Amino acid sequence: MADIAQPVPLRTGTSFVNDPRVRSIVLQVVALALVIFLGWMFFDNVRDNLAAQRIATGFGFFDKTAGFGINQTLISYSETSTYGRAFLVGLLNTLLVAVVGIFFATIIGFLVGIGRLSKNFVVRLLSTVYVEVLRNLPPLFQILFWYLAVLSAMPNPRQSISIFGEAFVSNRGIIVPRPLFGEGTGLVLWAFGLGLLLTILLSGLSASRREETGRGLRMLPIGLGLLVGLPLLAMVYTGFPISFERPELKGFNFVGGVRVIPEFVALTVALSTYTAAFIAENVRSGIQSVSHGQTEAANSLGLRSGPTLRLVVIPQAMRVIIPPLTSQYLNLTKNSSLAVGIGYPDLVAVFAGTSLNQTGQAIEIIAVTMGVYLAISIFTSVIMNAYNKRVALVER
Repeated sequence: MADIAQPVPLRTGTSFVNDPRVRSIVLQVVALALVIFLGWMFFDNVRDNLAAQRIATGFGFFDKTAGFGINQTLISYSETSTYGRAFLVGLLNTLLVAVVGIFFATIIGFLVGIGRLSKNFVVRLLSTVYVEVLRNLPPLFQILFWYLAVLSAMPNPRQSISIFGEAFVSNRGIIVPRPLFGEGTGLVLWAFGLGLLLTILLSGLSASRREETGRGLRMLPIGLGLLVGLPLLAMVYTGFPISFERPELKGFNFVGGVRVIPEFVALTVALSTYTAAFIAENVRSGIQSVSHGQTEAANSLGLRSGPTLRLVVIPQAMRVIIPPLTSQYLNLTKNSSLAVGIGYPDLVAVFAGTSLNQTGQAIEIIAVTMGVYLAISIFTSVIMNAYNKRVALVER
């Protein structure tokens, strides 16, 4: 009987070099080691150069006296304050511009975006001109325009523009009455907070009821009653503890009141109107993404154009509007660093400008400034992504 040839076993293993998984891990380890090596070389080189120039390193300068003044502060600050205090002042000024700018840019952007689709020819033409002009001009140019061509051309305080005798507009800025808080103010603030909380809760309840029954609560009178009525009752009960200090013209300038510096006004107006032009396009495209059948269905149910837009079209368009809207919010915050062009004391001007020039610690200051802008952007993105997830279309 002839011997039967035994089959040659197949080679199931893969060599070390040809295994893509092992090769990928090795390459990543090599890349990480290379990055660490280059980072250490950079750090060592910087440390030697700073030591050769006798420049101190570290963050101990935060506790040293700054020695310079700032013309707008939301917290107490003087020339004897520390660099840490100056950093906080600049950060708060940046956040103030970002929050106020985002608020007005959103309102203007939605109004102009809806106006772009209006059946009224004049409204549609004005909205189109607004978008095409403002979004094609550099933001720094618009900031300089508002600051140098508009606000600097305002009259001096003696010939200032009066607004009902309470507020005054001049080339020194806008002077408004200063609120003075007496005993019992806490109760008024608690009443306002309670009214705000109830308004938010009732708004959610109204939205749920509208989804279930098609009819929600009349939130306008309810909101006015809670936000205005409750604090007013508390003020009557406590004897009106909140009063206002009116600005008075004495000599060549106003005394008293609160002065909004022209740098802040120019920066806020320019960034709001510039960003609103982009938001308007986002709103227009979002509305156009909603099927026209939705509008026809709403009209067939007897809804007029206003409620149809507010209750049917806009809620569906928000799914398309929010992602690019987040980018515009980030852009507005980052563009606020252009404030250094007109001398507004934001984070870049105060911390990465004056503080850096006085201390010479460029690496620490630039690193902190970059970290702050990165943190603000991440925080904004997290908030907007959470809202986007809430209004996103749920599919089975």
